[in-house]
Amino acid sequence: MGDDVEYPLAEISGTGPVDASSSEAGGGSRYQHGPSMTPEMTSLGKPLHRLTEKQKKMLYFIDALKERYRVDYDKVQPIPYIKDRLYCVDRVYVEGGFEFMANEQNTRGSGPWERLESYTSVISDQRIQSVRRIIEGEPGYGKTTMTLQLAYDWCNRVEGSPMRDVEVLIILRMRQLSGIRSIYRAIEVYLLGSDSRVKEADIAAIIGESKSAVVILDGYDEYPDQHSRRETDVHRILKLDLFANTPVILTTRYLPDYIVPITKRVRLTGFDEIARDEYIRKAVVGEDKIALSSIKARLKENPVLEDLCQVPLIFVMFAHIAHENQDFQNFKSVTEFFQYMIRCFHEHLKNKSKSMNTVRYSIDENDHAALDKLAFSAISQENQQITWSREDMYKQLGHDFYTTYLALGIFVEEEVVSYESSSKVEVRFHHKLFCEWYAAHHIVYILSERGQNMSLDDLFRHMKPEDLQYVYRFACGLNRNVGSSIIRYLMRSPELSLQFRILCLLERAGDVEGILSDVRTLCSGRVTIQRGDNRLPQRSAVQLLDIAAKHGIPVSCLHLDRCFSKFDVTNTCIILTSGLRLSNLKTVKVLHVEGFMGGGTIPSRIEVTRAELLGLLQTCKTLEEIRFEGLEYLLPLSIPREMIPPTLKTRNIKVSYQRDPRHGVVHQFNWNDRQWRHQITADGSVRVWISQIKLDQQWGLMELAVLSTAGVSIKKLFLVRSFSNITGDRQSIILTSGCTIPVLHTLRGLTIRETDVDHEVILRILAYTKECTKITKLRFTHCDVPDKVDPLLIPLPLRQKRFNVKLKDMSYKSHLLVMDTGCWEREGDWLGHLSETANMLPFLAAAGHYKYGQQSLPQYLTEMKHLSVAATDVYHSFMNGNFVARRANGSHNAVSPDMLLEQTYNAEAKEVSGLNAITMNESARSKWIYTKPGTAAGSFQLKSMLDLNAET
Repeated sequence: MGDDVEYPLAEISGTGPVDASSSEAGGGSRYQHGPSMTPEMTSLGKPLHRLTEKQKKMLYFIDALKERYRVDYDKVQPIPYIKDRLYCVDRVYVEGGFEFMANEQNTRGSGPWERLESYTSVISDQRIQSVRRIIEGEPGYGKTTMTLQLAYDWCNRVEGSPMRDVEVLIILRMRQLSGIRSIYRAIEVYLLGSDSRVKEADIAAIIGESKSAVVILDGYDEYPDQHSRRETDVHRILKLDLFANTPVILTTRYLPDYIVPITKRVRLTGFDEIARDEYIRKAVVGEDKIALSSIKARLKENPVLEDLCQVPLIFVMFAHIAHENQDFQNFKSVTEFFQYMIRCFHEHLKNKSKSMNTVRYSIDENDHAALDKLAFSAISQENQQITWSREDMYKQLGHDFYTTYLALGIFVEEEVVSYESSSKVEVRFHHKLFCEWYAAHHIVYILSERGQNMSLDDLFRHMKPEDLQYVYRFACGLNRNVGSSIIRYLMRSPELSLQFRILCLLERAGDVEGILSDVRTLCSGRVTIQRGDNRLPQRSAVQLLDIAAKHGIPVSCLHLDRCFSKFDVTNTCIILTSGLRLSNLKTVKVLHVEGFMGGGTIPSRIEVTRAELLGLLQTCKTLEEIRFEGLEYLLPLSIPREMIPPTLKTRNIKVSYQRDPRHGVVHQFNWNDRQWRHQITADGSVRVWISQIKLDQQWGLMELAVLSTAGVSIKKLFLVRSFSNITGDRQSIILTSGCTIPVLHTLRGLTIRETDVDHEVILRILAYTKECTKITKLRFTHCDVPDKVDPLLIPLPLRQKRFNVKLKDMSYKSHLLVMDTGCWEREGDWLGHLSETANMLPFLAAAGHYKYGQQSLPQYLTEMKHLSVAATDVYHSFMNGNFVARRANGSHNAVSPDMLLEQTYNAEAKEVSGLNAITMNESARSKWIYTKPGTAAGSFQLKSMLDLNAET
């Protein structure tokens, strides 16, 4: 673009906010105008005539993006068929729950998940700061609506939002990027328009040079080219080959096939009761408390819907329909609710058609076979089809049918600019759930017509349950016989979660007798409820247990995976961490309660009291065994005789407790003497964690005594905030509860975590470890320790045997304690430096480095030995640590001057040729010597700006 292009003032002013007072803008109190400007002054604080061409392009680009985003966020349509009621996203957006995966070692792992405060935390929370973030959510959980809210915050510079500080925001809908390999081309086509003054090369430069940019790729699961063999910029972004330093957020139903290890994962958990109430007030009834109570009452009357309404899309439609229809009925499944909802769509359109001067629609609501086939064809192929041209829809469905479903709101038209820069109208479903609904009808038709002659493997070849769960659930709910076939098919797929199979089974909830056989099959295996599940799959497992209890079906094993909270003695039920209650446990044979494993990262400790344990055993009438596993749970050390009911003694239920498999001890309760018996399961060395809780310390001492008596090697003993001191005789560790750990002769390693120790205490610890004859390692993790330990007070046996002490700081870097000098490594210990240099002489000689081992270093050591006399000031300065240097503030990071030069000046000054060929030319040599500091400094500054400097 040439320098003679003129930019209209209105287009580059940088203001561009919509009218905050209008109902369409919905600005409310969160709306904030950008900086006020005059036609002579731009948002960069400079008059227009003083802007460079690059700055003009930047302003035009940002203004064009804002205009595009306003079109999207100003026309949010909560319920499809009510087209005359559009909202600004800020008026209707209600935050659901957000969690991020705290497991940094395994990006594709299953947890643990920790809570985020709000949608803005996705941008600002330091725990998930990364250039790659993925936001996961089931269909209808509000991924796209959240991106619209972020766009609103950015366009209007909302006070307190982290988007206020973002200079450039790019939001692309992945479903539109079919065949477009260049991300810059996609931005130009879909966000700027074909007549834009800013072209691909300009866009690349603007994003690369912006102070802060964020790219949001919305709907990766709808990306047509995700499995394409031709690499696109989207694939390069995922691999970090493009936008390597630009934050990119991907929203999706499921994880891409490839994600880089630095990726941070966030997931949407849906609406809780508070979020539902807020939405009803904001978008449905306003301050009408009676209407609010009425909608909430209808939700309570529908226990199935109460869980389904965790899904924001379903709740939004429920809230509006329940408010406008007085004949709202009870539902037993999501299929029943969808049938009712579609019927409401048609009834609304029929009533509207009765008005004067309106278009009459005569399509039968039950006649949609062509649409069923189209929807099934779209989602049953490897690359799912998300959009169609309007002409293609006319051809496949007919004009009258198409216009009817467009009026219903089930279809949505979008005018888009194609890759060739021509305008066209594309059609899509209002939400993919509607596509799955009609596709399920076609599945029912195929299986009903062909029956046994149809291979379900072929039918569902490209229909992944984790992506299209509602297709399976709808099909099971629409037809009883088809549902049975699908459930039997799912039973043969061990990789599918139990919860998904139960959800499909419960779509036939009205046919309880017909599903008892399937319930028996499911209950014959392990029924698992996981902490990572939201309430919907957890509720499905609860319903399965209810059916099993009512019909006397045995449950082989109920596995509560990190979701047990407590046993409610008063109401005789288990309360899960999600708040759900398990009350029908009469037919459970084995109850397995599993918690978190490993020390230091346990979210909370749950003490199971004597009354809770006994109440739980009595509630489960057919229980044969109960197992508690995990450091998270603390069971009573004993149970008095008078507390044990006679029935429990005769049932002789097996009660076992394993704090952690790595401890190598399983405790089993003996009903005769009411004490725990201990069984050693370790076939090698074990690790034991002990926390600051007294009951945990008592269990830990019991395990240590069992292991030590049996001669089992204890590889590591972790004292997590539980260490207090050492007894005066140096024979025992005193814990914070007052309990003591005697000398352990099988202990090989001791780690003290998050406890400050002074000089006297560290000497006592060293004296205690001297008595542990097999110990070789002592670790202090995240502890405040003295800078130096008096070497003369360190026990001589520790200095003579293979024993090391390390400090692990807050950045998890380890630092060794030099036993001969009592100083931590890299802390500028002059005498330690000379001692270790002398110790290296025989190794240098053995390695053949004769000049170092027999000439240079011996001479160096001889001269340094007399330094206190030859240069007293220098000697004292070296003794104070001034013979080393640091590249950054902190401790344990000192390096020698020659190493520092190698890391900085020499590294920047190195060339392939060095001084070769110019060494004999005095003028060239002088020029090289004088100019090299400048070029090295320039190289260093450039690498610093690009964050390319290596860590020390």
